[in-house]
Amino acid sequence: MSEKNVDIKGRFRSVTVGFRMSPEEADLLNRLVKISGMNKQDYLIDRALQTEITVISNPRVYIGLKRELTKLCEELNRINNSSDISTEQITLIEQIVTILKVM
Repeated sequence: MSEKNVDIKGRFRSVTVGFRMSPEEADLLNRLVKISGMNKQDYLIDRALQTEITVISNPRVYIGLKRELTKLCEELNRINNSSDISTEQITLIEQIVTILKVM
């Protein structure tokens, strides 16, 4: 039998939790994880347990934020004041603004 793997806080994580998402939801989740600088598992655990997500500024986070802001600016220029903005885009904008406030 293999040795038990524990995380940094000494917790042995032996329970697997899975769920299904639409491709759009999965894309939004991946984008939010990328700009948080966290790995997906830690991000999902923190969100599910409603703990505050602390973004530690590093080059990876900066590059992720820059890419997402560029994509959002291009999309907003395309929309040009119409009501075609999606809830996913609003969620992404809110998360980026929250991160930028604390940086």
